[in-house]
Amino acid sequence: MTSIPVDPDAPQAHDWLVQELAKPEYQAAKPTWFDLASKAVQDWLSSLFSAGSGTFSGVLLIVILVLAVALLVIAFVVFGLPRINRRSGLRTDALFGAQDTRDAATLRDSAERAARAGDWTLAVEERFRAIAQSLDERTIVMLTPGTTANDFAARAATAVAAERQRLMNAARTFDGVRYLGRSASPDQYGELVALDTALQAARPGALAEPSERVNAG
Repeated sequence: MTSIPVDPDAPQAHDWLVQELAKPEYQAAKPTWFDLASKAVQDWLSSLFSAGSGTFSGVLLIVILVLAVALLVIAFVVFGLPRINRRSGLRTDALFGAQDTRDAATLRDSAERAARAGDWTLAVEERFRAIAQSLDERTIVMLTPGTTANDFAARAATAVAAERQRLMNAARTFDGVRYLGRSASPDQYGELVALDTALQAARPGALAEPSERVNAG
């Protein structure tokens, strides 16, 4: 017997479709909420990179700016400003074999007081320390633990070549009164004052960046 073709009306066709889709094999193939979310993200990313999309250029610019600012902030937090960081890693309280936290101006004042009191030996020591501290504060010469007077003078002379001889003479004078028990004279102190004044006025063409760290002493 030949079956009669079925020609359902619209409501009956709808019911049949619902019943068909309710079968397990169709439900198993139905996309999950994760599938839908992933597809939405993929569609959004695709829209950013699609040709002719004005949104992409704007979003990319914002992302680049945010990343650049973040990297700068991280760099400053971790490394600090270049010069500050460099000095903080090298500067110590040791100044030619003594613990000393005074700045150059304070050392100069101390030298002047000693000179007025006629203590030329102390005046020479303090003035030489002031010279070294002043160049360190200006980052022309960097003082590190163990720097000797001669090492300091040699390094300073590379930055202010015109004062090489006076720097070396000053280092020898300091070593003599500091370690050899020699007495200083007013003339020796006057030479240090003149050298200090000249170095304060000097403007080195390039600050000394020691490839080998100065050994202070």
